[in-house]
Amino acid sequence: MRNRLALFDSGIGGFSVLKSICSRHSNFSAIYLADTARLPYGSRCKSEIREIALEISEWLNCQKIDAVIVACNTTNSLALDVVQKTLDVPVFDLIGSAIDLIRTSRIGVLATPSTVSSTTYTSYIKTINPLAFVIEEGCSGLVPLIEKRKLNSLQIKEIAANHLKNLLKEEVQEIVLGCSHFPLIKPIINELIPYNINLIDPATALSKRLDEFLGHSPSDLELIPSFPDIQFCVTSDPIRFTSATKQLLGINPKVELISLRSKSCVL
Repeated sequence: MRNRLALFDSGIGGFSVLKSICSRHSNFSAIYLADTARLPYGSRCKSEIREIALEISEWLNCQKIDAVIVACNTTNSLALDVVQKTLDVPVFDLIGSAIDLIRTSRIGVLATPSTVSSTTYTSYIKTINPLAFVIEEGCSGLVPLIEKRKLNSLQIKEIAANHLKNLLKEEVQEIVLGCSHFPLIKPIINELIPYNINLIDPATALSKRLDEFLGHSPSDLELIPSFPDIQFCVTSDPIRFTSATKQLLGINPKVELISLRSKSCVL
């Protein structure tokens, strides 16, 4: 029997995580939950994020799942413990996975303001290298534009450049994409940084951490993702979300509208 994964994010950012997993694994089914009614998470306070994480975890407890992927760095940084305590299945996180990819001692982190304020990335990195230099840059403007799928807009380039310059002036050697939305604009970010700076997508390491749980991956090389049986659920605007899945994943699924304050699956 195939394992059934649950992934959750505020919106389409988790697509980058889903694509990474599907590029490496195929023997699973999944439920993808986007809390579109309350996106973006990245500017919300800690208490809000923890309350939301509890609602999501309690809802997921009513679904038939075998593991949970926290596909949102903000939730990961402020409420991972809530998810772990509420659910009785394995929980895989992005920040803990990201440290598997770090190879240098000067690291920049591009993330949301809430993630940066938690300093969770710095804490994790310093557990493996106490002498590492870590600078975290909070960026609040990118997620709303990415959600509008303006992925190549001049506005996105200007905002990204403005925040990246604060990392580049510190001569970082690696930059962690500390928001799951940011890999969706990775081509733009690569254009704005020197070629010798390594971009780290935590989802790459997370997908490798799933090897033992889902079974051996055939290759470490990135494959063209083949999306398995996935149930998509949102808390608002399923039509807009369906359009996003067509554009970004190339699939046309049924998207269900759900309430996180109810144990029922569909409104």
